[in-house]
Amino acid sequence: MQELGDDKLQEIAGLIGTDADGARETVAHTVGAMTGGLQEKAEGGDDEVRQAFAEVAQPPLQGVATLGGGLGGLLGGGMMAGVLAKVSTPVANAVSKKTGIPAPTVSRVIEMLIPVVLAVLAKRAAANKGAPAAGAPTEGAGGLGDLLGSILGGGKK
Repeated sequence: MQELGDDKLQEIAGLIGTDADGARETVAHTVGAMTGGLQEKAEGGDDEVRQAFAEVAQPPLQGVATLGGGLGGLLGGGMMAGVLAKVSTPVANAVSKKTGIPAPTVSRVIEMLIPVVLAVLAKRAAANKGAPAAGAPTEGAGGLGDLLGSILGGGKK
């Protein structure tokens, strides 16, 4: 929630026609469903999800490569953004059933949340850089599971 900020939270509240508390609840349901969907896909052997997590876990490019808007950030979030976009429809449907908010509206909320989720995933991956799985996230289900648990498993604030 801290990464989302009050402005975006108010924007989401306006979009779904509720107050800040209702928006927080919707965001919590949505992010929980998104991360759960990612974890299911990864544990099911989805190579695209594994590669996306490996990219998120890489340090951003430094020096000349960061000129012109941070190419490293674009490369690191590109594949994960695509993976998040792929899980967005089932997530929107699940959140819609749980909250009663129309799925197209939840989809718009998800579009607003994807950059925030990417930022949080990148921060958690960087914070867990010392974990054994971070160096080799594609070494098997255990290693990836540990990485996902450390990145996704942290408390949702």
